[in-house]
Amino acid sequence: MSASAKAAGAALNAHWTEARVAAIRDVTPTIREFTLAMDNIRACPPGSHLRVRVDLGDRQDHRSYSVVETDGAVLRIAVKLQPESRGGSAFMWGLTVGDTLAVDAPRCDFPLTYGAPHYLLLAGGVGITPMVAMARQLAARGAALRMVYAARSSEEFAYRRELEDLLGERLTLYPSDGETALDLAAEIDRLPPDGELYMCGPLGLMEAVRQAWEAAGRPRAKLRYETFGSSGSHRAEAFTVKVPRLGAEVVVRENESMLDALEAAGVEVVFECRRGECGLCAVDIVEAEGVVDHRDVFLSARQHRENRQMCACVSRVAGGCVTIDPAWRGDGAFAFGGGEAALRETA
Repeated sequence: MSASAKAAGAALNAHWTEARVAAIRDVTPTIREFTLAMDNIRACPPGSHLRVRVDLGDRQDHRSYSVVETDGAVLRIAVKLQPESRGGSAFMWGLTVGDTLAVDAPRCDFPLTYGAPHYLLLAGGVGITPMVAMARQLAARGAALRMVYAARSSEEFAYRRELEDLLGERLTLYPSDGETALDLAAEIDRLPPDGELYMCGPLGLMEAVRQAWEAAGRPRAKLRYETFGSSGSHRAEAFTVKVPRLGAEVVVRENESMLDALEAAGVEVVFECRRGECGLCAVDIVEAEGVVDHRDVFLSARQHRENRQMCACVSRVAGGCVTIDPAWRGDGAFAFGGGEAALRETA
């Protein structure tokens, strides 16, 4: 067993339990599936994710991975190896069969609502992982269903054979190196007016889907989505965060988040999802030197253009620095974003 896996597996508390790596297989050259054996495992609804404690060398952290399937006493997740990640995928890809992990109970923040007249499932890359369970459940219920799956190349379609067997002609694949490009407006137009769209994929695809959905005049409530990773418009590089009121000046390395860097420097930030979805960690921007690379899906496009806030868990600055200034709340704490997030002085 690897030393890092032992460390992560041993660090349990009341909210964490132990899982053993029972099997590993590569479903594409860059996506690896892990079968985890756990005690008292329960069936997870489609759209669930599993929090895993990872060892990043200088500290421990956690990452969330979508649940592909639960089967008896085992649960399957899939992890894409990200060369520019903050270390979570590298840790996972370093695991071997028999290693143990500290995991939290599966949680569903991307629920599938049953009973819609029509469904369109749209996945990009490793965003297929929650969609596999959704497709399986909807197909079993005889729902009117289509799936559109985009990937960088034909060899990067994870679970392709399983999905082809399950969906047949209801599955459409769009490799980036193929002859036909994905036309989001056309795919949305094919979906009947009362249909729902479920989407999981990188930020760029998510923004394009949101824009196409809005342009089509579709009701916002019928678009459901989940993001993965924190891909942005600019390459990740080091930048500086200044908090003059606290006398703090923190360097954010290219392989860590602004949230992690602030916490490591003793500045506590309120957060929840760590995926740029909930907005709890949104901080007020006083001044930015360099381009603010917004990588969240919580703030609107207008708010991104205004550059008054940024989500510390995923967003960055492309070169230079950003100055943030909390307001004194009078209870020993500093609040960001009108109470949506808070910073506290720590000894």
